[in-house]
Amino acid sequence: MSAVSFQSISKTYATPTGGFQALQDVSLDIEEGEFFGLLGPNGAGKTTLISILAGLAQPSSGRVQVLGHDVHGDFAAARQRLGIVPQELVFDPFFNVRETLRLQSGYFGIKNNDAWIDELLESLGLADKADANMRQLSGGMKRRVMVAQALVHKPPVIVLDEPTAGVDVELRQTLWHFVSQLNKQGHTVILTTHYLEEAEALCSRVAMLKRGQVVSLARMEDLLQSASSTVLQFKTDTVLPSGLAERARVTGRVVQIPAQDAAEVEQLLSALRQAGIAPQEMEIRRAELEDVFIEVMQQQQQQQQKQAQMAQASQQTGAGQ
Repeated sequence: MSAVSFQSISKTYATPTGGFQALQDVSLDIEEGEFFGLLGPNGAGKTTLISILAGLAQPSSGRVQVLGHDVHGDFAAARQRLGIVPQELVFDPFFNVRETLRLQSGYFGIKNNDAWIDELLESLGLADKADANMRQLSGGMKRRVMVAQALVHKPPVIVLDEPTAGVDVELRQTLWHFVSQLNKQGHTVILTTHYLEEAEALCSRVAMLKRGQVVSLARMEDLLQSASSTVLQFKTDTVLPSGLAERARVTGRVVQIPAQDAAEVEQLLSALRQAGIAPQEMEIRRAELEDVFIEVMQQQQQQQQKQAQMAQASQQTGAGQ
């Protein structure tokens, strides 16, 4: 039995111009004990999929199950098995941290669980804030409380929707250490994040979404092996010639160009010399998840453009007959 099963999920929102399809026939089975990554650019449909999983949105078609319980047909049982950390900071300003966690426990019918609450507070670096009012906490501390709220009923499935967005390095390290321990104990973890280095370090399997469709679903090691084997990385203040610029990913002074093998690296270096560019701090590194992600997104965009051109040509042919 899967921990979470998305079965042909589609979601269309009504708009003044007709409708916007946020998800299109998404099917995923996430196994018990997996650390699963859900990746995609802004607007890909990740948060919509999480909202449907949480029962906060109804799919236009399809169904979702959590450990065999239908999210809409058996909502209470499904929700009992889920712990969700949303993107937004939502808190009640009238309670302190400990009271907030006790109140959250009550929603799930749990009483007298102060020992577990103390463990959560300690593990998430909140022990010294237990009696502080929620309004007094920084954004990072509020985020920690939200994580604790999601875990207070010890759910077997944990969903983290951009949990480290805008938080400091200390919280990231604390959070990932604690969540990794829970995963080792058998908890299923579903993570959405724009920090691809986190997904690469933590996730065993990854689904990539674009425009509401799954465009890649694979194990992490298979994804990395499928990418260009090496990346030439260097710094320069000089504008790249068009031939290289089309292949490169440029961030400030840092240039990254994928290469299949040593021979292609030499060709790239030769092209740089001919252009009069002297690379600084040059290195040849292995492909990372970010490289794979960009490659998959670009391939999908090219495919969609090709399909649009074919459709346009077909319409023109039909109009001319």
